[in-house]
Amino acid sequence: MREKTKAILYIILAGVGFSFMNVFVRLSGDLPTIEKAFFRNLVAAFIALVVLIRSDLGLHYEKRHIPMLFMRSICGTLGIMCNFYAVDHMNIADASILNKLSPFAAVIFSIFLLKEKASLKQYAALIGVFIGALFVIKPSLNFADFAPGLIGFTGGMGAGAAYAAVRYLSNHGAKNPQIVFFFSAFSTLVMLPFVIAFYKPMSFFQLFCLFMAGASAAVGQFSITAAYSHAPAKEISIFDYSQIITSAILGFIFFSQIPDALSFIGYAIIIGISYLNWRAGLKADAAGK
Repeated sequence: MREKTKAILYIILAGVGFSFMNVFVRLSGDLPTIEKAFFRNLVAAFIALVVLIRSDLGLHYEKRHIPMLFMRSICGTLGIMCNFYAVDHMNIADASILNKLSPFAAVIFSIFLLKEKASLKQYAALIGVFIGALFVIKPSLNFADFAPGLIGFTGGMGAGAAYAAVRYLSNHGAKNPQIVFFFSAFSTLVMLPFVIAFYKPMSFFQLFCLFMAGASAAVGQFSITAAYSHAPAKEISIFDYSQIITSAILGFIFFSQIPDALSFIGYAIIIGISYLNWRAGLKADAAGK
């Protein structure tokens, strides 16, 4: 099997993993969002610690990496909290597409963090995906109606800032297992006091759902890491949007959810712009060879 084919299969598997994570988060019921995020991150922290211990890296961190590790962790924690809230209060496919705005948000934050320059096409793409997001969020005079969508959008922005920080750290010598463990441990510790203060007892089924959410997230994380180890991101990133299809199918099966016409327009705009960016990147790469 070709390396690129393996990468595509892995990134599709990652989408399935993250889609099931969202399903299990919603199935866990009326637990506080922070409690759901805590147990999801606790599982992720444990898995990341095992990977870190089995590697030669250990728990040593360079001082120069610490500030950006905190930024990555703060923004990532915000992103997860907002995404889980959106999953609980809106269509799962809608929540997923808003979370997939993160690559475009990463472009914005990379301008400031990495001092990268954006082209006019990239700025036009940012405006386009923002318009697409508006179709999904559906702003109205009643704030309560579109608050979940706005929070989901904020989650996508937070994830984008986190990814920009990860790129900065990777460019400056930080290793992926260290970044993952720092984030997972940070978010777990930050959430712990709030979970204790507002803890709501869980049934066995709810505990099972949160464990499965963490396990599904681990499948997603390891699969996406494997995908990018087999092929460059610029060649396979478009297939990450397969998660929207998976989320829509699972949302219908488990919750009888059907996205409305405006959401489908938003999906088409965001995925269409992502496809055009992907094609332009491949052509630019081919021209440079």
